Order: sequence, then structure tokens, then C-alpha cells
Amino acid sequence: MKVVSYNVNGVRAAMNKGLVAWLIKEDPDIVCLQEIKALEEQINISEFESIGFKYNFWYSATKKGYSGVAILSKYKPLHVEYGTGISYMDFEGRNIRLDFKDFSVMSLYLPSGTNLDRLEFKLKYMDDFLDYIKKLNVDIKNLIIAGDYNICHKAIDIHNPIRNKNISGFLPIEREWLQKFIDSGFVDSFREFNSSANNYSWWTYRANARANNKGWRIDYIMVSSSMRENLQSANILSDVVHSDHCPIKISLKV
Repeated sequence: MKVVSYNVNGVRAAMNKGLVAWLIKEDPDIVCLQEIKALEEQINISEFESIGFKYNFWYSATKKGYSGVAILSKYKPLHVEYGTGISYMDFEGRNIRLDFKDFSVMSLYLPSGTNLDRLEFKLKYMDDFLDYIKKLNVDIKNLIIAGDYNICHKAIDIHNPIRNKNISGFLPIEREWLQKFIDSGFVDSFREFNSSANNYSWWTYRANARANNKGWRIDYIMVSSSMRENLQSANILSDVVHSDHCPIKISLKV
């Protein structure tokens, strides 16, 4: 099975840039989208259905043109969970989960800390989300949490760790939280196969950053430790350009 995660920075814009054609070529089984920036009724869902994603689920933010997550699947889930049940999280449309017989897949879009207010919101969200996941792990053993975590884990995950040490996304408190998240029972799938630096999933639009590969690795497919042996490969698809992010993918046996 192949799972793709992609912060599309506006699903309608990405579709206009060839997202559907790329999905045909890549042929994933499940696609987790973040930052869809649209309501379901604003999206031409038939384009996804026509290429095999008969089951697609959208969870938009209350605020129009903001945030939002989705999952496209070629297989029918047993259950769909919209949000976390924590109102201030769900207001922004940041979590959706599909449960299948042997595993579950969540699309996650953690907030960014662009200013002091949003940083405080992000840190609260992170703490409450980790508590939520710890409880969820009691009931769901094989959990895939794919998405934009808005955090670089280690120095090799950011192009200039010294200059960015005081920037949200690479703050010590954020990096420590991501390690606690992993330690709670998850595997960073990409690092299971690749330990090298200069592998990024997001680049600012400024200063020709993407062409110069001055990026951040903030998108992850985290897999429950129980599924470590199921992993076959994990990749960052940096040559795919529909967004300021690029897609990431894993292949695994299920």
C-alpha cells in the first residue's frame, strides 16, 4: 500500500497546477491533504472520484479559505472521525482519521507559530494533541499520522539551524515536543531509510529558496512502532511542484 501526504496550500490552486494528473501518475492508495483552504462544495470532487478515489472525506475550517484537511482513499473505511472532539482544535479543521480493519490513517495540520498569539495557541494545541494521541493509542495500535507538523525535528532537517534557532518551527520547545511525540510510540518513517541532511519538504517563496534548496523538513508520515516492520520505503518527492510544500510518501505491507 502506498500512502501520500501533501500540504497543497489550497487544493483548488493545486488542481489547477496539475494535481490530479500527478495523482494518476503516482497512483497512491491513500492521500492525506492539508491546508485545503476550501469547503467541500467548492471542490470538484468528481475529478478525484474519476481516478479511483471513490471515498474522499473533507474537514474544512469554519473560517473560509483557511486551513482544512482531507483524506482520499481507494478503499472504503470502517469509520471516519472528523476532528478530535476538542472544540478549539476542530474549529480550524486540522484532524481527520479513517479507520480500516488493520490500521488507521490521520491527516494532521498542526498550527504554525507566526506570532506570539499563534505560538501560544500552537503550544497548547501540541500539548493537548499529544494527550489525545496517547489515549487514542490505547484503542488503535496501528496508526499512521501523516501531515504538516510545522516543526523541524533536528538540525539536519533545516537549511540553517543556527540562524533559525529562535524561529517558530525550530524552537527547542517544539523540537522537544516532537521527540516526545515519537517517544510515545511512533516512527519517523523517512528517517528509517534516510539519515542524510538537505532533505526538505517546504520552502519559502522568497529569495529563490526552493531552487537553492534552502528548506525545512516539516512534513512527516509518523507510523506506530508496531508497524515499523511493515515499512518498505519512504520518500520526499521534492521535484513535485503544486505548492510551497512537496508531497511525501511511504510504501508498506498491510
